[in-house]
Amino acid sequence: MASTAAPRYLPWYSSFYWRIALSFVVFVVVVLIGQSVMVSYMARSGGGLAPGNPNGLATAIAADLGPALAREPNLDLTAYLRRNYPAVRQPLFLLMTDGRLAASSAQPLRDDIRRQVQAALAGATAQAAHGDSPTGPVVTAPVQVGRELRGMVVLPPPPPRGILADVGELLSLPGTLVLITATAIAAIVIFAPARNRLRALEQAAERLCAGHLDARAPERGRDEIARVARAFNRMAEDLAARTDALQVSDRLRRQMLADISHELRTPLTSMRGYLDTLDMPDLRLDEDKRRRYLDTVRCETRRLERIVTDLLDLARYENRVASLDARIFAIERVFTSVVRRHEREAALSGIDIRTHVAESADQLTADPDRMEQAISNLVANAVRHTPTGGTIDLEATASGDAYRLSVIDSGAGIAPGHIAHVFERFYKIDASRAAGTGGSGLGLSIVKAIVERHGGTIAVTSRPGRTEFVITLPQSASANL
Repeated sequence: MASTAAPRYLPWYSSFYWRIALSFVVFVVVVLIGQSVMVSYMARSGGGLAPGNPNGLATAIAADLGPALAREPNLDLTAYLRRNYPAVRQPLFLLMTDGRLAASSAQPLRDDIRRQVQAALAGATAQAAHGDSPTGPVVTAPVQVGRELRGMVVLPPPPPRGILADVGELLSLPGTLVLITATAIAAIVIFAPARNRLRALEQAAERLCAGHLDARAPERGRDEIARVARAFNRMAEDLAARTDALQVSDRLRRQMLADISHELRTPLTSMRGYLDTLDMPDLRLDEDKRRRYLDTVRCETRRLERIVTDLLDLARYENRVASLDARIFAIERVFTSVVRRHEREAALSGIDIRTHVAESADQLTADPDRMEQAISNLVANAVRHTPTGGTIDLEATASGDAYRLSVIDSGAGIAPGHIAHVFERFYKIDASRAAGTGGSGLGLSIVKAIVERHGGTIAVTSRPGRTEFVITLPQSASANL
């Protein structure tokens, strides 16, 4: 597969969940810092949204009124306060020594505060009246024209509402704006990429469900979403590979059934024809012709038996249900047994079968009966395709940690286009190699299955006048059985 397996545990900094948590913390910190900066700025600037410093405010107003009264003694104080100090939200009063009272708003000045300020202007001590309530901290600042005291700026204490009300007044509007802005930015920066990646994963899954086996999800990153995407892609690749394997298997199965049907139909058709002929009551056959017909039927019966037996053997080997009895044996004895089995057929064709066993390859570890079956099939194939006067060599050598068993014939050779298919079931080679053969078409497939069951390999090389089948077995073949 192209994708490698993701580590079981992710570093914390690669985790999508940790990134969300850290982003949330950063978001809260940014909001708090922004609000703190805003409060500090408004407190320093003394703007309308901040209470500022009452003492400094009263002193500044008194310092501003002195020169104004000097220039214009009959100044309209109420209009002056409302015109010049509209941003001061708490009530602002000006009590003059001549008894005039000016205010920045319509709110009246409490009598007890007024008596206290008038007493201070007269240089006397104020006397509390019956029913007076505590006034709280009253901020005052003297208004002087030259060195003469003309009045007093008065800032009554604001009504008690607690620090939370002040903070809420400061932060309600700007805090809400900052929170909305920061939330929108956080949603775009943090969650939008994750949403896009999840959406891409969802679309890939939908395409895969629709039958598009090439659908893949983007694997960017190292977080949980990337791991899910990689797992999805591995699953999609496995599914595509299994689907391809199933299609190939189904095609091979159909081809095998067609080949088997063809191979079985040929002898069955021949047998039925001869049997129908023998069963004709009006047809008189001499004894020699009758015997020839029965021999043909018997020969075709044996051919059917070979095909069925070979199919059963091949199925057992390929499904690894055929038991193997691995032991040390002399390959020379196997070669001798194979030569004796085929010497009559080879003698009739004028073919010389020779054997050669190297000293280093005399003792093998495998199932001798199965290896004899494999070599016998190779020799039978060689006998069928070796011309009169040709030779077949059986050789056993050792190379490194493997044994090499070779069957070499001097036949016409196999065309290069057929080399890759010679081990397929019922594969038909050109007429020059196939004419007159009596095999089942499964011999080489059985050889390949036996060799692979032993953990080995088989290969073939061919040119005109020399075709060599080489079986390579590991020296520890018994460990693979």
